[in-house]
Amino acid sequence: MDFDRRTFLAAGAAAMTVPALATAPEARGLRLQPDREEVVPVEGGRIYVRINGDLRGPRAPIVFSHGGPGSAHWYFLNATALADERAVILYDQLDSGRSDHPGDPKNWTIPRFLSELPAIAHHLGIGRWHMLGASWGGTLALEYAAQRPAELASAIIQSPLVSTPIWMRDANALKDAMPPEIRRLLYLCDTPGAAPQAECDAATDAFYARHVRRFAPPPEIEAYRAALPRSFSPDVYHHMWGRAEFVATGTLKDYDGTALLKRLDPKRTLFVAGEYDEAVPTTVASFAKQAGARFETVPGAAHTIMNDNPEAYLTLLRAWLRSHD
Repeated sequence: MDFDRRTFLAAGAAAMTVPALATAPEARGLRLQPDREEVVPVEGGRIYVRINGDLRGPRAPIVFSHGGPGSAHWYFLNATALADERAVILYDQLDSGRSDHPGDPKNWTIPRFLSELPAIAHHLGIGRWHMLGASWGGTLALEYAAQRPAELASAIIQSPLVSTPIWMRDANALKDAMPPEIRRLLYLCDTPGAAPQAECDAATDAFYARHVRRFAPPPEIEAYRAALPRSFSPDVYHHMWGRAEFVATGTLKDYDGTALLKRLDPKRTLFVAGEYDEAVPTTVASFAKQAGARFETVPGAAHTIMNDNPEAYLTLLRAWLRSHD
């Protein structure tokens, strides 16, 4: 899930300002440049990995897994503020961002994407680490944490796709709550050619502005994103998901990971959603309840929590990570 071309258009429709952050990136701990970069061999190609902070420090590193499928690591740049106390590892999944782009659909499966995680840990020589996955990355966090790997200090499952039928149920409810003309177009545009593309894009933008990203990224993060060779890979997104967040036609259309919830370690698992998230907070809370895990809502944020309210999210993460090191 998340972060296609319309996400950025929607941010402009929602607000031309950025969240209430300190004006200087350094003042909020943002580290645009990595301390270290690696290219890690995985099945199907090589993936890009960047590290800020000390991998050999006293606190376990944290690995962030981005959404999409087909987004890239730029969305997590605000999380580099955590590098003052632990290593922060961001990476691009194969066919995304700075990673290789072989463009072969046989690579676009959950097991192959999961295999990137131990490959990163082995390459960097880290024996114990936290994982945070957002949206589609939350699916990977769910799948990985359900295996209860000994090296996983904790799992933060943010705004996850746990079940496509449940996601679509909630997406339709959110569509139904949109203004009448936008709602009409959102449903009409599910049929290709049923309405002018510009009208379909505008309706989709309005949905994204309410439930995906409520603020434009800060200029320095937007510039970083723009400099990536691929900030979004539509081939991966369309193959695995569909044309938009509320249309599931790809290989994930029948995905249901609800049975995995009972396999999670409840003491080491945190579920998170934004107040206005398309991954509806009450639904994510129900997943946490089934797992016996903790749930938190980040106020003022939609789906892209680390963009919409990084200060509140980082405060939550610092406390959680310290208590599970």
